[in-house]
Amino acid sequence: MADTAIRAHELPSSGAATTRRDSSFRRNVRAMLMVWRRDIIRLFRMPTRLISGIAQPLLFLFVLGAGLEAAIGNRGAAGVDYQQYLFPGILGMSVLTSSLFSAMAIVWDREFGFMREMLVAPISRSSLVLGKALGGGSVSVMQGIVLVVAAPLVGVSFTVKSFFEMLGFLLLLAFALTAFGMVISSRIQRMESFQMVMALVMQPMLFLSGAIFPLGKLPDWLGVVTRLNPATYGIDAIRRSVLPGSAKLDILGWNVPLWADAVITLGFGTAMLLLAIKLFDRTE
Repeated sequence: MADTAIRAHELPSSGAATTRRDSSFRRNVRAMLMVWRRDIIRLFRMPTRLISGIAQPLLFLFVLGAGLEAAIGNRGAAGVDYQQYLFPGILGMSVLTSSLFSAMAIVWDREFGFMREMLVAPISRSSLVLGKALGGGSVSVMQGIVLVVAAPLVGVSFTVKSFFEMLGFLLLLAFALTAFGMVISSRIQRMESFQMVMALVMQPMLFLSGAIFPLGKLPDWLGVVTRLNPATYGIDAIRRSVLPGSAKLDILGWNVPLWADAVITLGFGTAMLLLAIKLFDRTE
């Protein structure tokens, strides 16, 4: 009996198990923050990326906006001046472009071997995905906030409430689109393929979101497509927080409230994030 008895000191203590769990948790948190910090450092080490991310939306605002303002007029732009209507759209455009292309770093890291080193590290792959979502989303929102300085030039003004409301919706949209970009990049091996796929995804998503033109008078079939576009709800929420008097998004006679815009955007982002984690778990 003495030989077969299990001594108490031979059993793993609950304190040791708790320490191991805490150590694993801290390791995953550090990995997540490292990936987030890496994206922020990349942004500031590549000022051309920040400049190009701002230049294109401003070109749309001042060149396209000025050119179409006379043709569209106030009534054709959801009841507001066209450049004012376009301003929230260029905020959404900046976030959309930056969020989707932030996933390019995943393809780059995979092609040059850095992704393999991260995947074999003793950390959960979900922490890498979460870190990338935080990093890409943070970079996208930073670029969007910079564009706020152009608001007075087109007659848009902010209150404290409207600014932070707009900031919250920018964060939601950046989170959703960054997660969506990670889903796409998880299946792509080469940079050339990524750029082609993103061009095919990004342009329809942008032009069918209400960022550039109002959605109220579109043909029925095109109206259905715009309502299936997840970016539509984030940009609608941004516009209505910046321009409270603009027309609401309509679905079969239902005026979509701001909380529904937020729930749809958050739900899409959460679904894409969970799918990205699952896809990365299968990555060798």
